[in-house]
Amino acid sequence: MSLTVAVQMDPLESIAIAGDSTFALMLKAQDRGHIVYHYAADALTYEDGRVRALARKVTVQPVTGDHFSAADPVMIDLGCEVDVVLMRQDPPFDIGYITATYLLERIAGETLVVNDPRSVRDAPEKLFVLDFARFMPPTLITRSLAELKAFHSRHGEIVIKPLHGNAGAAVFRIGRDGQNLAALAELFGAVWREPYIAQAFLSAVAEGDKRIVLVDGEIAGAINRKPGAGEIRSNLAAGGSAHPTELTAREREICAALGPELKARGLLFVGIDVIGGMLTEINVTSPTGIIAIDAFNGSDTPGLIWDAIEARVAVR
Repeated sequence: MSLTVAVQMDPLESIAIAGDSTFALMLKAQDRGHIVYHYAADALTYEDGRVRALARKVTVQPVTGDHFSAADPVMIDLGCEVDVVLMRQDPPFDIGYITATYLLERIAGETLVVNDPRSVRDAPEKLFVLDFARFMPPTLITRSLAELKAFHSRHGEIVIKPLHGNAGAAVFRIGRDGQNLAALAELFGAVWREPYIAQAFLSAVAEGDKRIVLVDGEIAGAINRKPGAGEIRSNLAAGGSAHPTELTAREREICAALGPELKARGLLFVGIDVIGGMLTEINVTSPTGIIAIDAFNGSDTPGLIWDAIEARVAVR
């Protein structure tokens, strides 16, 4: 079954292909005989009930510096000319991102969008996880300095981060002395209109932050990301390093609880983060990590993702 696939993502020119999960998905799509187009989220157009995008047909290859070639841009109808849209642009999860989900939601009856745009919009990563609070560390979402101080007093060391941040950006650890707590709350309140999130600091992060990938609700694999020297952030984009790992019984319990809900919501490709047996985030916008997982395990996570996509297209 040959599909026409449109990939909504950041510029192809700027990606680092050695670790880019979207590029791996494009390579696998091409290997399976699918036709691949690329466009940016700001190329979406709506008119007379149709959603279109100015897109380029692309050919990709795993050659750094020469990883793609592209035809001239053409306007394609994402509803009637495309079988699958991969919504893979990186956050920030801002009003532009949300607007793209509203537009893509209008083609849901014609074209499979992965991940489902309504579910992506309804499942911001640090809020959707609250549905599974029993697996989480103590968590506070607020703009109140008084609430933040009380939370810090109860838990000693805490971490503060933006509610809609990504890739480990602006994650701060506050020690028991509370130094800079008020200043950080002031800064966060000035930069972001939404509340910020605070969590009890998990010392187990020194041993790693596991990224577990689920495909259509099933475990596909995992890596353990360890922080660099002097860091608490283990995100690979923030200097963390990837290591092979095995899942504990607790981590499998978490995945078993999440899996049916992810599948029901059309969230085919999801990455969850677990520190010391505690669930911290559910990543649904543009999860990463599959290249490192496959390098350690000899697995084919892009193939599993395309198996799930092709199965869903076949029954539409």
